[in-house]
Amino acid sequence: MAYEPENLINLDTYPIHQAGPKRDQLVKTVQTQLAEDGCAVLKSFLTPDGIRLLRDEADSVAPFAHSSFGKTNAYFTADDPSLPADHPCRRFFDRSNAFVPADHFKITGALRSIHDFPAFDPFIKACLHQHDVYRYADPLADVIVNVAYAGDGFPWHFDTNNFTITLAIQAADEGGLFEYAPNIRQDGENFEAVKAVLDGVSDRVKSLTLAPGDLQLFKGRYSLHRVSPLKGSTPRYVAILSYVEQPDMVGTPERVKQLYGRVLPIHLERAGLRRDSYLD
Repeated sequence: MAYEPENLINLDTYPIHQAGPKRDQLVKTVQTQLAEDGCAVLKSFLTPDGIRLLRDEADSVAPFAHSSFGKTNAYFTADDPSLPADHPCRRFFDRSNAFVPADHFKITGALRSIHDFPAFDPFIKACLHQHDVYRYADPLADVIVNVAYAGDGFPWHFDTNNFTITLAIQAADEGGLFEYAPNIRQDGENFEAVKAVLDGVSDRVKSLTLAPGDLQLFKGRYSLHRVSPLKGSTPRYVAILSYVEQPDMVGTPERVKQLYGRVLPIHLERAGLRRDSYLD
């Protein structure tokens, strides 16, 4: 049996399940932050019990995380020697991280109990303020947990899903700062702005520290972002819930293989079917 949402979500502060002026104002605030900044954070969205239960679940599935090490560019694409050496597509950085694929999370577990709470999707869709918003249909990536240890970090990149919803579960002893350049990729790849971020000379970069229990809504497909390397013995846990602009969307075979260590037939069947023309 799934957990009761009121034991997991701070519904007194964030009444996402109740129509009325308080929910309306909450949605409006998030919409404004997303429009201006590509990012919105609801502090202490989870209850203390919710944090504990998600941490326990993350602890139990952490051994199933797929660890990957190597170099990647912001688009998770292969090198293209036809481009100039300083082109963003040819700028590769060290990546070391681990993700627990979605098929390790039980329907009755704490994470899916939050995601499947009847009020959760309507609230997220209202905040995103778009007509076409769907849960990510990728069977390995609709609900995942990022597990990061000392030395791990995720370099500058764009997400393959349009919108990323994260729940901070456990912070590392040090590091793990979230840095992002809002809305760089809206009307095209905007390679010059991306290059400025990679060169460390952009004035668009912002940073924030997420505490356990915080809910973040982020336009990860359009905003370049990274997580700084971690220090200490405590792993960093972040749950990631993904939404996209068209139904039946899954990850590209190359990216899925890198992040989760395996590719399913559905990834090959639906490769190249997304509407936008961004590189990843």
